[in-house]
Amino acid sequence: MVMNTATVGAAVTPAVVETFVSHYLNRKPLAHKPTAHISYDEGIHLIRKFLVYASHHTVEEIQRFTSQWVPHPRWVKVEELKIPEEYITMSAQAIQEQLGHRGIEKVGGKTWWQWRRPESQLAAEWIEMRADYNERKRTKNPGTRVMLYVHGGAYFFGSVDEHRYQMQRHARKLKARVFAPRYRLAPQFPFPCGLHDCLAAYLYLLTVQDPSHIILAGDSAGGGMVLSMLVILRDRGIPLPAGAILISPWCDLTHSFPSVAGNNPLDYVPPYGFQQKPSPSWPPPNSDDILAIEEGLIKTLSDNDHSKRHESEADAVLGFHVDTHPNPRTKNANADTGTNGSAPIANTIPGSGEDLSIMIDGKLIEIKDQIQMYASNHLISHPLVSPILQPSLGGLPPLLIQTGGGEMLRDEQIYLAHKAANPAKYPPGDAFLDESPHDHNRNQINRWKPTDVQLQVWDDLCHVAPTLSFTRPAKYMYRSIAQFGAWALARAQKTEIEILDDDDVSIISKSSTEEDDATTEKEKSGDAGYKTVGKAGDALPPFKHHMIRQRVDRHGLIRPLEPESELPGCCLPPSEIGIIKEGPVKKWMNARQEWDTRYASAKRRVQKQRAREMAQGYQQFGDGEVPPPSALAGRRKTGADLREKKKERSWGMSLWSLWGSKHDEDALKNEEEANRAPETTIASAEDGAGARPLHDTKTTQGKLLDHGQKPSYSRSRSRRRTVTDQNQTGNQDDVDENIPAADLLAMQDEKLGQPSNTHLTPDFAAKGANPTILVQVPTNEEYDLKRPKAGGIAFPFSLQGHKASASMTTLTSEVGVPPTDDVRTKEVMESGVPENAADVEAKVMRGNEQPAEENNISGKGKGKENIVPVSSAGTENVVENGQVVNAERPALETFVTAASNFPTLG
Repeated sequence: MVMNTATVGAAVTPAVVETFVSHYLNRKPLAHKPTAHISYDEGIHLIRKFLVYASHHTVEEIQRFTSQWVPHPRWVKVEELKIPEEYITMSAQAIQEQLGHRGIEKVGGKTWWQWRRPESQLAAEWIEMRADYNERKRTKNPGTRVMLYVHGGAYFFGSVDEHRYQMQRHARKLKARVFAPRYRLAPQFPFPCGLHDCLAAYLYLLTVQDPSHIILAGDSAGGGMVLSMLVILRDRGIPLPAGAILISPWCDLTHSFPSVAGNNPLDYVPPYGFQQKPSPSWPPPNSDDILAIEEGLIKTLSDNDHSKRHESEADAVLGFHVDTHPNPRTKNANADTGTNGSAPIANTIPGSGEDLSIMIDGKLIEIKDQIQMYASNHLISHPLVSPILQPSLGGLPPLLIQTGGGEMLRDEQIYLAHKAANPAKYPPGDAFLDESPHDHNRNQINRWKPTDVQLQVWDDLCHVAPTLSFTRPAKYMYRSIAQFGAWALARAQKTEIEILDDDDVSIISKSSTEEDDATTEKEKSGDAGYKTVGKAGDALPPFKHHMIRQRVDRHGLIRPLEPESELPGCCLPPSEIGIIKEGPVKKWMNARQEWDTRYASAKRRVQKQRAREMAQGYQQFGDGEVPPPSALAGRRKTGADLREKKKERSWGMSLWSLWGSKHDEDALKNEEEANRAPETTIASAEDGAGARPLHDTKTTQGKLLDHGQKPSYSRSRSRRRTVTDQNQTGNQDDVDENIPAADLLAMQDEKLGQPSNTHLTPDFAAKGANPTILVQVPTNEEYDLKRPKAGGIAFPFSLQGHKASASMTTLTSEVGVPPTDDVRTKEVMESGVPENAADVEAKVMRGNEQPAEENNISGKGKGKENIVPVSSAGTENVVENGQVVNAERPALETFVTAASNFPTLG
């Protein structure tokens, strides 16, 4: 059955109806889960059913379905461009340097992965809100916010069209331009083809944008791709972006972490991995198949040779071999050797030069078929394929890592965050640190400083929850992504970044179930004592040990993440990371056997076709080029039409995109409505009879305040807020924030080789704008004795009663504002402290004394009775209950530090 909108709709509709009915019949188990929302419950079941249905179709069919053309909304500006060839060449050079000689050999050469289909170019798409685009054009602003987004899809399906409804929300929330490359997909274009394309897109982007204007983002496989890109940029000395956002990144293709082996009922990713109906692209021939083809066994089979046919079919169909009587000396070891120094039969280390095998229930399982579509079995542990096995993930720009607490990949993502923030604590195992099989060594671990990481674990959410953009949990995730992205850009650009705060206009904020309302109101009341996920413009909390560790629930409420000792992913020994495990292998075996049996005839037809093609011969590359078995570059038939087929419009993907975009469209409508001028009505003078006179609005104090600067208030209709870096990562250089300040100063002095002079004595002051240049200032010993000091710093006020006892000493500001707890404000005029300006002003307002001059605050002389006293700052004062209340606080420049600049009381 062909995979199209009609067949997909027919397959998923029963699941949608069933979910709707069961949701309302069995609501109690869902009460405290994300599935309490009908939209989330429907969404996750729909994706799960789609992936199951798609697994019974070929790779080519699911690729064709998910890459169909999808129209974009009218309020989104989309523009496609071609990446120039020079940046594709630069990207290839960087990858070759990163792989090194041994890595190029393992990949199979340095040129085959640069091949493209005829008449095919690397393209990328600009995605932006049309209103933001028009504003940029009107102001001739090239834009300072760009998000390079790499879409997910297990490296073998998905497209920019399919993910555009997510990208346009990122663009709207951050008021940014999204740049999305259309990279080549596996298995026809396996590693490093996709990495080559995405890196070329970034290198091009650097020619039109400053790196401080760029943040990278990716989901699932796209998140893993972004991480590998960052490592190459770091190692090759290419300018790094302002930050990166990894949404449920897939960073361990060996499936070595505990959560992959467990049950994950809240996730939609198939527990056995991705299985597909056999086709020319997948699965590729295994070693036995290739050997049989080379020996000509399949071509010479006769119809009456049943026994030989049965043996050949069994070998070709089954993707693994079970040895029920293995050698007694067989071990399920990682790097150990058997007795007499012989290598173990069971090989659980990908890339060690032998086929993968593992001991399960006393049986030796030899894995023949390729497990992952992105890379051959010997490459799934390569650090650019599984970046979790990088020697170090330090030295990268700030990262936001979002993971779903219910997804099967959560442990590797949690481990990834901690490894980036503390590279020395989480190195790979010895098998991956030795010079063989990879071009990395132990010196890499301590080469880079820790990376600042914000880790968010979202309770019970599925893999890449923003896919369900129409749900409330996804709304909070988009909000958090915008918050982090704005902070990263502001920090890199050292400026303010304005982002959208659409909480008042978001359609999701205004819709909820009754049960959700009750729960949310209780939590919002503060009973839980937790903060909510940051709104647009809110500041990030400070990093502690280079991390912000958060656990977030479906209502966006944040609480601290458990200690590392309680996180299974962080407790896995280094020697176990990157090693294939029994649980995932058993799941894969069961599914592989089901697919091999169900589609045995289809697989046989594919293998016969492949044998005929190999007999005719393929086009070859240069010497040393050996493309992987699945690579289309290695099976190019002479005269074959390998051009990419023209895209057709997909009604199914259009409907999905429309569903995902609906809330954005409604939010834009609400914002437009909120920005309109308020409607007017006609009112007569008789309305509201008996009210106070129109202009009689101020109290006596208010009228006095009008003599000073009148504060103005206005209500802005803008929902834009600014974000600035508040030095959240300021405590760096591996300094523990718990170190006392005195010890830190001592460490700083030791580092400088001399006292830091951060605390100035009264005899010295900073010169100009350079605080490191000190000049001696003249001192007035008598006046200096009256000025209190703290740490050698003299305060801008004097001790007028310095001869009085310590308990009676009162500090009085020279600018005429007494402290709020001054005894003179309590109707006590004789406090034992010599009379100062505040006393005089208080007496003036009470009519007890008349100053001689209008603006003389010293109280000497005689003058008029109704004089409003003026402070030394030049502003009129109001005195209530004996306390001077200024209409405006004196400017900061009023508080001078040099003694000679202080006014004196005559």
